[in-house]
Amino acid sequence: MLFEYETKRLVLKILRPDAANSQQVLDFYMRDRELFERFEPDRVPQFYTAAYQKNVLRCEYNLAVKTSNVRFYVYLKGYPNAIIGTVCFHNINPHLYSCCEVGYKFSTLFQHQGYAAEAVAKGIDIMFSEVGLHRIMAWVLPDNEPSIRLLKQLNFQLEGICREFLYMHGQWTDHAQYSLLSPIPDYMSSKQSQ
Repeated sequence: MLFEYETKRLVLKILRPDAANSQQVLDFYMRDRELFERFEPDRVPQFYTAAYQKNVLRCEYNLAVKTSNVRFYVYLKGYPNAIIGTVCFHNINPHLYSCCEVGYKFSTLFQHQGYAAEAVAKGIDIMFSEVGLHRIMAWVLPDNEPSIRLLKQLNFQLEGICREFLYMHGQWTDHAQYSLLSPIPDYMSSKQSQ
C-alpha cells in the first residue's frame, strides 16, 4: 500500500506528523467543527490544538505503517495546503475476518460535488485490491441522509440497526449498519478450492 494516491480530481495522502500537516488538520476540523461534532462522540478539550493533532498524526502514521488503521486526508489536485475531507479505514483485520470499518467527513464547501464518493471509492479499491480485504462496514446515524445516500451510491447494503451502538453527546445512540463485499475473488476462497 502506498501513502499517496490520485484520482481524477483528488489526492489522498497519509500524513506525516509534522507541524505543517498538524496545522492543516486543525484548520480542517475548525472550519466545520459544528458539523463534524454533530455526528461524532464528544471530543476532549485539547482536540482543537495543533499539538494534539500532531500526536494524532503520529499515532495514525504508525498504525498506517502496520496497515491496522489508515486515514487518508483528501486534497483537490493543485491545492496541496487545504484538506477538504478524510476517509478512514479502521479496525483493519486482514486475517480470518478480512474486514474493516470505514468513516469519512468532508468540509461543507466541498459537499454535493462528488468528491466524497470519488475519495471513498478509491479507498475501497485500495482496501479490496491492495490490502486484500473481503468486507467493509459502515455505521451511520439513521437520520444522516447524506451519508446514507453516499453509502447506497457506493453499493453498500443495509444490514440492520445496531441498538444503542455508540455513546454520543450524553446518550446511547442507534446506528444503521451497512456493508460492502469485495467483488474480487479472495484468498480464503481460493485456498479452500485447492
